[in-house]
Amino acid sequence: MHARTWLSVFSLPLVTAFTLPVLQQGTPPKAAAKPGGRPVPQDPLAGLSDIQDVLALVQQNYVDAPDMEKVVSGGVQAVLERSHPLNAYLSAEDLRLPDPGPAEAGLTVMKRGNLYATVLAVVPGGPAAKAGIQAGDVIRKVDGDSVGRLSSWALERRLRGEEGSTLDLYRYSNATGDLAKTTLHRQRLAAAPATLKQGVGATLLTLPDLAPGRAEELKKLLASVDRSHTLVLDLRQCAKGSMEEAAAVAGLLGAKETFGTLQEAGKPDRPVAVIGSGTPFARLALLMGRSSLGASEVLATCLKKGGAKVFGEKTLGLGVERSRFPLKQGGAVELVSRRWLGAGGEKLDRQGVAPDQVLRLADADDALTKVLAALQAPPPAAKPDAKPVAKAS
Repeated sequence: MHARTWLSVFSLPLVTAFTLPVLQQGTPPKAAAKPGGRPVPQDPLAGLSDIQDVLALVQQNYVDAPDMEKVVSGGVQAVLERSHPLNAYLSAEDLRLPDPGPAEAGLTVMKRGNLYATVLAVVPGGPAAKAGIQAGDVIRKVDGDSVGRLSSWALERRLRGEEGSTLDLYRYSNATGDLAKTTLHRQRLAAAPATLKQGVGATLLTLPDLAPGRAEELKKLLASVDRSHTLVLDLRQCAKGSMEEAAAVAGLLGAKETFGTLQEAGKPDRPVAVIGSGTPFARLALLMGRSSLGASEVLATCLKKGGAKVFGEKTLGLGVERSRFPLKQGGAVELVSRRWLGAGGEKLDRQGVAPDQVLRLADADDALTKVLAALQAPPPAAKPDAKPVAKAS
């Protein structure tokens, strides 16, 4: 195929990645954003002529003819991942692939660079947890294929399959540093229920996710709990869920006004209100961790702004959402098109949620007792100034 033909295949996804309004609305990119929005790049196609030359040189000067389809698709994916590791290029063939199956490996991962993926969260009792995989582990290969060659979309597909099917992972253990092959048997994972643990004057509420229906489940679960007591909300394993459900949970726990702020390219920032209203608890504390991701991070900033104290570990920051945009040749791109700011203006995809007090808990620890002790402990004394201030004579 002629180099210019390959150029057209390459150029369209590249242009799409930076000029989405062209595909969605059929209009040329605008030089300025809408009032109140963030500025749009002045020349998103700058350097495209250099790409023409590179493609032509690659095709014409290699001793062995390169597979230009792989060159092009790899180049497009690299461009997308430079913007965000969750971005992905899907060919027309990718979109025709059947659903891999209903069973899961029980872990959430994210690509890091072009060599590996990091485990962000592990479902308690799932295949990954049973195999000893932990948050922070590094995945190098999936069924013998390097992670670097897979987009986030393809990697997520690889983790799913038919019930009982096997999945081979080559991983570095974050705990030991050892590299080993781990074989998982995928299984259907039932939604874990939210749970309550009663203490003296306090209740621990463990929330596994923010899937649709959680707010109603919590409303029934908390109906008999004394709101004059302390509530400790455990979000350490809350890695999935919707922002709408998180806003409803915020309202149920007595949050007021703003849940968070939604940002989209070329549009004014849009404050999003909490959904519903409920009676607040006398005292509210949150437990956060590395596996508190996305909607749970926005929920935490909302409750923190209302006075809740946050304990645990700093979250990784994943307050973003993806959208799929079709391409004219039959493929598509999945892009991180939305970003959430916390109720206090926190850019969650960059800084995550920092705890008021670091509290590292082992699996055997009594979380409720530990948090209550931290709440009752006096605040750390302020450090004295290094140099005394001279008094006026």
